[in-house]
Amino acid sequence: MSDTANLTDHFLIAMPALEDPNFSRTVTYICEHNERGAMGIVVNRPLGLELGDILDQMEIAGASSQVRTLPVFMGGPVQTERGFVLHSHDRAWDSTMQITGEISVTTSRDILEAMAKGRGPRYSLVALGYAGWGEGQLESELTANAWLSGPASSQIIFALPTEQRWQAAASLLGVDLNLISGEAGHA
Repeated sequence: MSDTANLTDHFLIAMPALEDPNFSRTVTYICEHNERGAMGIVVNRPLGLELGDILDQMEIAGASSQVRTLPVFMGGPVQTERGFVLHSHDRAWDSTMQITGEISVTTSRDILEAMAKGRGPRYSLVALGYAGWGEGQLESELTANAWLSGPASSQIIFALPTEQRWQAAASLLGVDLNLISGEAGHA
């Protein structure tokens, strides 16, 4: 990692040529990046599940229809049975990792219980699974031009329609992904 900047609190934006079905056209928010690797949550891949489905499975009752209909995202291909809540840092829960003064990620049941009671974080994104890279793996993928990396935006994560997040994240860098060829060029 000494050759690369720390990408915690950055977006990884899949390049158009990235064909891995887990990451094609995705935006991944990097929660942690250090010499051992990186961990992130894909923020633009809804699973077709709603939070109510998860709450029912966990036997958490009493959620409003607004909370029950929140989409659940595919956070990545690792530990897809495990839930992650990416959220505004309004407070800490039992298992919260604060990423910035503005964004945290929580993996404990208490945040879902609070959300069901209307006492959860102001902004949240619920995901199953995460994206993970071992030591040097992300740096290698960046060198191979699989990803663009750039500053993250809570507005893109929490407020922008899902289908607009990929291009919006690239736009933060001044890049129009529609103008990038999927073919690599060599001189």
